[in-house]
Amino acid sequence: MQQIAITAAKREVSGKRVKTLRNAGKLPAVLYGHNVETQALEISEKEFAKAFKSAGESTLINLVVDGKQRPVLIHDVQNHYLNDQPIHVDFYAVNMAEKLKVHVPIHFVGEAPAVKALGGTLVKNLSEVEVECLPSDIPQNFEVDISKLENFEAAIRVSDLGIEAKFTILNPADEVIVTVARPRTEEEMKALDETVTEDVTKVEGVIKPEAASASADEPAKKESAKKEEK
Repeated sequence: MQQIAITAAKREVSGKRVKTLRNAGKLPAVLYGHNVETQALEISEKEFAKAFKSAGESTLINLVVDGKQRPVLIHDVQNHYLNDQPIHVDFYAVNMAEKLKVHVPIHFVGEAPAVKALGGTLVKNLSEVEVECLPSDIPQNFEVDISKLENFEAAIRVSDLGIEAKFTILNPADEVIVTVARPRTEEEMKALDETVTEDVTKVEGVIKPEAASASADEPAKKESAKKEEK
């Protein structure tokens, strides 16, 4: 796999003034970690989007500052609360000789017979697992083939990911990654509908039909009373 690189420049602006960076197509960023002083940086928004799509938060990339390359992980990305676009990035400088803990994503492939043939529902309990290893040994992802799920008793667990000497998976070995749930029966669906209908009237602020009817008649009753008083 080709090494991904992002070019960064030292950032002079901070606080509310970083808005000018974003308007110019740049993102404010921070570099910290092993054997480095914390640095305020700015990076190209387009370059970061391309790198993040390929690397995510579990692949080493080269951060180039003043012509000097440094292996880093994309440690944290802050997104805008409305459009979910990145507004700030944290880069963590790693020690290539020191183990670290990272979360590695799980990619599901194939088609589950218990879903296609038996009408079940695929239940994904995990989307990532925690791994401890040297930075150079971080898996980009774990591929899970769900075509092994032939019935409702089948399950794929953390132990099925395999064991390699170069990394350790920290999740419990018997933790379920994915399984298939049986389709609901007509009786179960009916009972669920009745429960939802019954419970919604108990929620604070929800007016029961009879109460709503009484409330609607109240203004008319008051107006009639006023006329009688006159």
